Amino acid sequence: MALFSRSADDKASSLPKPQGSEAPVRRTPKQSEQVARNRRPLVPEDRKEARRQVQEKMRGEREKARRGMEAGDEKYLPARDKGPVRRWVRDWVDARLSIGTAAMPMMIVVLVLTFLNDPQWRLVANLVLWGFVAVVVLDSVFMAWQLRRALRAKFGQKDAKGHGWYATMRSVQLPFMRMPKPQTKLFKYPA
Repeated sequence: MALFSRSADDKASSLPKPQGSEAPVRRTPKQSEQVARNRRPLVPEDRKEARRQVQEKMRGEREKARRGMEAGDEKYLPARDKGPVRRWVRDWVDARLSIGTAAMPMMIVVLVLTFLNDPQWRLVANLVLWGFVAVVVLDSVFMAWQLRRALRAKFGQKDAKGHGWYATMRSVQLPFMRMPKPQTKLFKYPA
């Protein structure tokens, strides 16, 4: 048994097998061959073309990630949206008709009313705005309470906490602006 050289058995096993055997043995390339094969210039010949290719590749990856996030693909979702419980919460909120959904259009109406010169209309606009905010807050509290009860029934006590604010923020967005996009129709609650 040789200490620093290959034995006869090692030499015999590294020889290529004769024709007709199961699989041909490929020789391991030398280090110099591997280095030569992987050698690339540090700076590309055409920098503009190289930069364009990198940007095109990054654009494609971003587009793929955006489509994956819109579709609700778990791989592309941010950490706050991941998991079966959050998916269920999103579906539950998307199936519910929330008063908060009208918040954005109501703000636009109030903004238009504040531009009127009549102080009476401005007062009405402010009262309508604060009244609507109060109704949205009450609706959000009631929704969070309902959601917590539904989560306890579906997932147990452990997973019922910490989803109220997530549901509230989703419910005040217009449905076409929500990310990930709604996967359910109105009034089609998840099972």
